[in-house]
Amino acid sequence: MQGVSIRQAEIAAEQQYVDKVYARLLVMREEAKAMIAAAHERGLERLPAALVERDAMVYHATRQLKSLEAEYEGLVFGRLDQASGEIFYIGRLGVRDADFDTMVIDWRAPVAAAFYQATAEQPMDVVRRRVIRCSGGKVLHVDDELLTPDAVPEGLTVVGDGALMATLARARGPMMRDIVGTIQREQDDAIRAPAEGITEITGGPGTGKTAVALHRAAYLMYRNRRRFNSGVLVVGPSPVFMNYISRVLPSLGEDTVELRALGEVLDGVKATRTDPAEVAVAKGSLRMRKVLLNIMKEAPPGAPSELRIVYSGQVLKLEAHELTKVRKAVHSRRVQPNQARKVAADALLEALWQKASSYSDNRFDRKNFVVDIADRNEFTDFVAAWWPPVLPTQVLGWLGDRERLRKAAKRNLSPAEVEAVAATWADQDAGWSVADVAVLDELRVLLGDPPKQRRAADELDEFDMIAHEVTSWHQREQGQQQLGRADHYDHYSHVIVDEAQDLSPMQWRMLGRRGKYASWTIVGDPVQSSWPDAAEAADAKERALGKVKRRRRFLLRTNYRNSSEIFELAADVVRDVVDPDDLPTAVRSTGLEPELRTVPDVPNQTVAAAKELLDQVDGTVGVIGTMARRAELTSWVADLGERVQAVGSLEAKGMEYDAVVLVEPAELIAESPTGLRALYVALTRATQRLTVVASDNSWRE
Repeated sequence: MQGVSIRQAEIAAEQQYVDKVYARLLVMREEAKAMIAAAHERGLERLPAALVERDAMVYHATRQLKSLEAEYEGLVFGRLDQASGEIFYIGRLGVRDADFDTMVIDWRAPVAAAFYQATAEQPMDVVRRRVIRCSGGKVLHVDDELLTPDAVPEGLTVVGDGALMATLARARGPMMRDIVGTIQREQDDAIRAPAEGITEITGGPGTGKTAVALHRAAYLMYRNRRRFNSGVLVVGPSPVFMNYISRVLPSLGEDTVELRALGEVLDGVKATRTDPAEVAVAKGSLRMRKVLLNIMKEAPPGAPSELRIVYSGQVLKLEAHELTKVRKAVHSRRVQPNQARKVAADALLEALWQKASSYSDNRFDRKNFVVDIADRNEFTDFVAAWWPPVLPTQVLGWLGDRERLRKAAKRNLSPAEVEAVAATWADQDAGWSVADVAVLDELRVLLGDPPKQRRAADELDEFDMIAHEVTSWHQREQGQQQLGRADHYDHYSHVIVDEAQDLSPMQWRMLGRRGKYASWTIVGDPVQSSWPDAAEAADAKERALGKVKRRRRFLLRTNYRNSSEIFELAADVVRDVVDPDDLPTAVRSTGLEPELRTVPDVPNQTVAAAKELLDQVDGTVGVIGTMARRAELTSWVADLGERVQAVGSLEAKGMEYDAVVLVEPAELIAESPTGLRALYVALTRATQRLTVVASDNSWRE
């Protein structure tokens, strides 16, 4: 009872301080609102100096207000008691009192680094590190770690039973939480690594790679906001995953970072469908680029095959083989096709002139001939039909024709691959797949942008109206978002790639274009790779990153997600195909072994297992099967409520649930050439309980 009373007294003491912080936060919000109002009044003077001052005031006050009004799950989460007697409170946001004395230090500030990096061997002048767990502004729990026992001042109380382990045992919700209160030293080293060059973060399941990458984005924005204001891009494997992580950065006060799934990287396309493994491999390989180079040199379907013009009574005709020769000559100029219509017209005029010269014994004047023919409607109409602007989506539509794809593929695709790939592009109603997005982006670059037409008058009026109505920096920023920045933006200052081990060579090329001026954070685990040709992907990755000399690598070795009982089963699946040193160490034991069920009725047993797990855990339950079973699994558990989520094997990447029902593991193994690794991923999604439902035991043989 004495221990309980001591802890409650410490919680009450911290509550008093947290109350002061929230009171100050309320004052700061009102001050920011008042500054915005005052700035607008200053702008009414309409003098140039007043307008500039207003813009600056509105910008800074609006930014501060946005940060202050963010929804924080516990603004204050830590405290450091120094040997010097100083006390520092650590939080998601820096807060100063009315006298500008620090009340809370932003977790990204250099002073806060000791909260994550101090150890008993290197205490960094810290006597006691306290984790404060809050819900909103209410203090729920405190947990202490004594780092310098010899320096403990009289009256310093130490309470606690392991803040990290307590946090790991908490129920998972539908969205990923930030880990700002429990970042470990190996994770903090990666978060605070220099921004320049390439930072690679490698680690097995549950090591916190994704959370580290997101916290690194917040850290970089805090440390050098001006540099990274041109954009930070985070790319992940699927919309399911991106939705799961979408609240982490806003909870850290950053809402300008752009999050995109691989199927959303190309502007104007949003793909969620996945191809069968063999089709995805064919589309993702660099062999596909050779196919694209071949097809874009071919005449578009429906292009005229003969040009016939009468000049001075003489019939001038270019037949199909001659037009093919002219087209080949135009492509040899290495001009993007959509920018080459004038080159094509000039080449046709030259071919016609050669015809005319051979017929007329040089009695025609070349200059007059070219001017006359070029001005004729039949010639310009022919050029428009023979060399039309082409969209990437049109090209893939053409390749839905098996014969056309076979001709363009030559020896780059097998007959079976031609059949399978053409079938996916022939079915336009199915929509684009995730693998198609990188192919479309490659075509976008190979073809070039179509010639731009003048904007319609109503568009121009709308643009001018918005431009004239914008009267402050903040409003201009909103106006830019409304009008949209340039498509296919490639000036990102930092690119973060999660689950990088799964990227195809074509996807690396797509991301390389977005990050050609950027520094990079690359997150992945080779053991979880779903791409079969690691060497080809590694080469494409290096080409995408460019010749960057400054590189640093961090290996995260501790699995915080899985219980040791669950991870032992997962590790057994891949132990024969990977280096044991590449597997992390699970540090938490629950005493609950995974439940393995071999049953004749898989659908009903899956539902029954999900219901049981809902009763056993407070958070989420994931039901995982092959991508082909995804819709079926969803229908099975549709009536079980929002806490249950059915996902396919690829969608399970990066996800975590309190409990998992894994359905037919043998099917995951057979699903792709890297099926064992896919099964390993699926088995490592659960934090508390795992149930495997299978019709046989072949997956363990």
